[in-house]
Amino acid sequence: MIHDIHRLDAEVRLRPVTLADAAPLSVALTRSRAYMQPWEPVRPDSFYTEQGQRERLAALLADREAGRVMSWVLADEEDRAIGAFNLNAIVLGPFRSATFGYWVDVEYAGRGLATAAVRRICELARDELHLHRVEAGTVLDNIASQRVLVKCGFEQFGMAPRYLHINGEWRDHCLFQRILHDGPPTG
Repeated sequence: MIHDIHRLDAEVRLRPVTLADAAPLSVALTRSRAYMQPWEPVRPDSFYTEQGQRERLAALLADREAGRVMSWVLADEEDRAIGAFNLNAIVLGPFRSATFGYWVDVEYAGRGLATAAVRRICELARDELHLHRVEAGTVLDNIASQRVLVKCGFEQFGMAPRYLHINGEWRDHCLFQRILHDGPPTG
């Protein structure tokens, strides 16, 4: 189920985000700030504070209640959030699609956790949300994220010039999608 906990390895689980994740997300984001800078928007210092994360999470949880977003965190063995995964802009009806966004704490990067989480969330998107497709975009030089997407069955379907304002400038993005099923819209 979407709101269940899913073990990804011996130490890390994928679980729904809660307001209690504000403090550990603040720590993980601060620790990973320089590492993620090439692929992230410029954010105010307040974004990296516990209060900034609490406000962001409150908005995410409201969007989850409205059916627009599903959000999870990677949680370590002490249940501290060490990464985040979101299905954003969920559209139902005949489109049945969402956009994917994610990041993993620099201390946990390169362990296959993003790949395991993306795979699991794609299963949930197909089986629980009955989505037809999921898409994601990466800046052209984010090779690691592109590898995650390809390993999880995403195919590049285009390139969007000046797509998002990342690291202080409008950046071109590779666009990927994964078709989850070809059945009729349900749910």
